Amino acid sequence: MSDTAFPQRRSGSPRSGTEHPAAPSRRTTARSAVTVTTLLLASLTAVVAVTVRTGDDSSHLGPMLIGYGVAWLLFAAAVRAVRRAPRRVATALVLAGSAAVAVAALAAPPRTSTDMFRYAWDGRVQAAGISPYAYPPAAPQLDRLRDEWLFPDKGDCRGWGLTRTDRGQCTRINRPGVPTIYPPVAEGWFSAVHLLSPADGRHKPLQAGGAVLAVGTTAALLAVGRRRGDPERAAGRAALWGWCPAVPIEAVNNAHVDTLGVLLTVLALGTATAGVRRGALLGAAVAVKLLPVLALPGALSGVRSPARVARVAAALLAVVALAYVPYVAASGAGVLGYLPGYLHEEGYSPGDVHRFALVRLVLPDSAAEVTVVVLLALMALYVLWRGDPARPWRGALLLTGTALLLVSPTYPWYALLLVGLVALDGRWEWLTVTLAGIVLYLCGRQSHGIPVQALSYGVAAVCVVVGAVVRSESARRFLGRYTGVLRARV
Repeated sequence: MSDTAFPQRRSGSPRSGTEHPAAPSRRTTARSAVTVTTLLLASLTAVVAVTVRTGDDSSHLGPMLIGYGVAWLLFAAAVRAVRRAPRRVATALVLAGSAAVAVAALAAPPRTSTDMFRYAWDGRVQAAGISPYAYPPAAPQLDRLRDEWLFPDKGDCRGWGLTRTDRGQCTRINRPGVPTIYPPVAEGWFSAVHLLSPADGRHKPLQAGGAVLAVGTTAALLAVGRRRGDPERAAGRAALWGWCPAVPIEAVNNAHVDTLGVLLTVLALGTATAGVRRGALLGAAVAVKLLPVLALPGALSGVRSPARVARVAAALLAVVALAYVPYVAASGAGVLGYLPGYLHEEGYSPGDVHRFALVRLVLPDSAAEVTVVVLLALMALYVLWRGDPARPWRGALLLTGTALLLVSPTYPWYALLLVGLVALDGRWEWLTVTLAGIVLYLCGRQSHGIPVQALSYGVAAVCVVVGAVVRSESARRFLGRYTGVLRARV
């Protein structure tokens, strides 16, 4: 029945014959929210620690899948609970929780990726005064830099989960026969971590660096939320990054350098206006990993001044070019390293059927790549023209998320940028794209005859579309009208 059919008498009213129990006070509700959030964060931290100690992507896939699944459920519950906590307490919980799950991921060496070993090698090579683009790790010119950690002396390389070089050596480094693929700011990070590391640090310094970047990104998200005048929602949104299980696993345990690009992108989009500073920060992010270039149309959302557009673009290009200068001087045109070969190897060459899973459901393989390029170009133009200049991250999220759905990459750490953009904008449904990449990476493109790639990204696409529909103004009006009719009938 409607609330006005039988008015409730207030407790203590002179006309009330009996006392009605009072509703829980705000203070009690807030205290309960803090307690529940704390317990959920403690559980999430414990699950992350157990998962990285017991699971991996090969011989212990079961514990990894179960741990990941439980961690995502705890993450969702914690994010929901923290929204009812007082603002200052929520901010402290977000930072503390971000640090806790990051530290938990330090409990074991990398579990699902070997990229970090290349990072360590590149840092070592640069410390010796050699360009990482000049020689592959297996080159004889670098023999003096090898040690037992990165090049263990084992008879059966595969039995130890190692790669065999063309010279018969075992190594932890993937693709040891080709030069590095990483852009110069990423190489600068590897060099800095190496110089600050103890001689026997091995994997820990890079993991600790990833933890610093992960927590630093959480702090940056909180700062951007306060700066844009939305402190009430800042903590809940920052938690979408700081507590997301993909962050401790990929950013910390696997120490993926993508996290540095995420931090720089968040700082770029969090600047007050589209100017030189935004362009420079975004250029630095692009020089870590190329993927943040997808945030450029969002960074220029709604900018009608050609001069401002030129300043942002010029600053971005200048930072990228300056970052490459010392490496070009050392290696010449070889600064691209193995990047072209990597793109071909990973299925981004014309006619390859390992990508564009959703597009290939409705179009022939030969047309998939061209269709994806056209769709992304149209999406970029839409973001540029119709995007909200006060929320540049919204356009960046739309284009980046759409690109990941269309390209359907195998590696889940590519979606770390998406997680950071979700935390800026609050549209949590895009996190299903991150989950799709995780499922695909751990289960493979085909599992027991099930097309995992198309299915996982297809489910993510449906979730994103449903989220967009529910968030639309027309849907809100319809739901308001429908619930109003129900109330009137009751």
